[in-house]
Amino acid sequence: MARFPTWVGIALAGALSLSLAGCSSTGGKRAEDARKAATAQGRAAVNTPRWTFAMITHSGDGDTFWDIVQSGARQAARKDNINFLYSHDDEAQQQAQLVDAAVDKKVDGIIVTLAKPDALKAAVTRAEKAGIPVITVNSGSAQSKAFGALTHVGQDETVAGEAVGEELSKRGKKKALCVLHEQGNVGHEQRCAGVAKTFTGKVENLYVNGTNMPDVQSAIEAKLQADKSVDAVVTLGAPYADTAVKAKDDAGSKAEVDTFDLNAEVAAELKDGTLGFAVDQQPYLQGYQAVDLLWLYKYNGDVLGGGRPVLTGPQIVTKDQAAALEEYTKRGTR
Repeated sequence: MARFPTWVGIALAGALSLSLAGCSSTGGKRAEDARKAATAQGRAAVNTPRWTFAMITHSGDGDTFWDIVQSGARQAARKDNINFLYSHDDEAQQQAQLVDAAVDKKVDGIIVTLAKPDALKAAVTRAEKAGIPVITVNSGSAQSKAFGALTHVGQDETVAGEAVGEELSKRGKKKALCVLHEQGNVGHEQRCAGVAKTFTGKVENLYVNGTNMPDVQSAIEAKLQADKSVDAVVTLGAPYADTAVKAKDDAGSKAEVDTFDLNAEVAAELKDGTLGFAVDQQPYLQGYQAVDLLWLYKYNGDVLGGGRPVLTGPQIVTKDQAAALEEYTKRGTR
């Protein structure tokens, strides 16, 4: 995937600083000091209109990953003088209805996940026809452009999976269990397929009901008891990592547990060696960038990505990096 060179970000930041701060060096410093003070006090750092942006995700209840996404989005919304609305539903048809409801409210911008893109296509197309700019986030990068979105913010799920496969190979693993907790989620399928593509060992997918943690634990435990050759368990979300550890312990397995995504518990378990590694896609950055890019589009007609996703990951996090990130996970920004 292509990434923007550093000079693009520098030029953009410079242009915005000049447009908002004024021409003189003294005036610019005063404006910058005022901006920093406003942000520190939770007030808007700009004087643009109070636009309303709606974020609609496929999150289920209690998923800490989406708390981090929201934290980033709300921080950017405060800075950008945005009225931020958040809603979610893990049923694709209901999520599509939430997008339709946002269109009916005539919001100024929509941020949406495309975990099950076919179910969202009509709703996203309706938003586009209504003149509402759309940015996709987290999932659905392959469909984002075709659906008419301005850009996609997130990690390439196949690339992230490939990074996991490479890391497992480096660790000398021979057989990995890839635990999919949401059937029909294209991003999850892409992750496991990416693992299989680069892993020198064997990968087996295990589908579980992610809304029922006892069932998740039982399914993983049963698989590990039945197949002693599994030496790595890969979960696709941070909340499932600890459940996989419990299943491994109850099964008497010595398999290493690794996971996609990061939170405070995962950071602590990386630090003490309970987990092998995690793949961080920086959810705080996904929420923050999505809101900020919509604001840039409304304010200045800016679009980042050049037709390709704006990547926020993947980053492999091991015990060596966990201590440095633990502070950020505890405050809910990593």
